[in-house]
Amino acid sequence: MTAFRMLLVVLWVIILGYTVTVIANHGMGLLDVFFGDMAAMGWPGQFNLDFTSLLTLSALWVAWRHQFSAPGLVLGLLAFFGGGLFLTAYLFIVSIQGKGDMKEVLMGKARAAM
Repeated sequence: MTAFRMLLVVLWVIILGYTVTVIANHGMGLLDVFFGDMAAMGWPGQFNLDFTSLLTLSALWVAWRHQFSAPGLVLGLLAFFGGGLFLTAYLFIVSIQGKGDMKEVLMGKARAAM
């Protein structure tokens, strides 16, 4: 579990640093570029579509883990729009809350207790 948590921290720092650098150099115009690449029907657009499917699955998993409660739906939206930056922090926190029990990390406390 320690190695997993260390990986999450390393990924979070890398993503944060990269994001800050891109924003500093290019501004906040992500959506125009993101959807423009998809509309162009090239490899960058294919990657963006694939990534969007992963964001969707991540958001659904987070919301499901919280039994689609109001906080779970908010966390799901954060997962969708926050991407890897959100998910690495979320997994780090729930791994601590679950005391390393992967059943609880993956399913949530209520489902893991069943």
